[in-house]
Amino acid sequence: MIPLILAALGGYLLGSVPFGLVLTRLAGLGDIRQIGSGNIGATNVLRTGRKGLALATLLLDGGKGAIAVGLVWVLLGRDLVPVAGFAAVLGHNFPVWLGFKGGKGVATTIGTMLAAAWPVGLACIATWLVSAALFRISSLSALIALAASPGFALYLAGPEYALMAAGLAVMGFYRHKANIIRLIRGEEPRIGGKKKDAGEG
Repeated sequence: MIPLILAALGGYLLGSVPFGLVLTRLAGLGDIRQIGSGNIGATNVLRTGRKGLALATLLLDGGKGAIAVGLVWVLLGRDLVPVAGFAAVLGHNFPVWLGFKGGKGVATTIGTMLAAAWPVGLACIATWLVSAALFRISSLSALIALAASPGFALYLAGPEYALMAAGLAVMGFYRHKANIIRLIRGEEPRIGGKKKDAGEG
């Protein structure tokens, strides 16, 4: 029971580090939650016009999921990897430090998947890229990749990873509920199109 608690708590705390908020404040850009969609993810950081800062946020958000998984794998064993991975994304989406108001977890989910079962992570990235090329909508591409991830995990990694992926997909769809409403209405912005205040990040 103690290893399970350590995996969940450690994953959550690592995932809850709000890199988007920290980096934008260090760069003198103020509170990222006050612009764009109000989220702390890389896409919203990009709305500051600082591409390098957005890329750093993307890599760090993905990296914290990968680190959580890697540390638990080494210290507590492979069986607890799905617990740590799910907890890391939960921490990003609902960080205790920010009143449980975080990002949407796409980068952290991808980082988690790559570290936990890299073929699954690569399959999700490929799905996002193909969907983005076809539909030119970032949020839709993320939702398609999330929906496909349990199948990828079941086939490429095993049922325990499929369960983690299913949990992450449900959480991801919940965090994208505003995007889903805009998709239904045909109001979701396209990649490279006119920017709107509410979006993926």
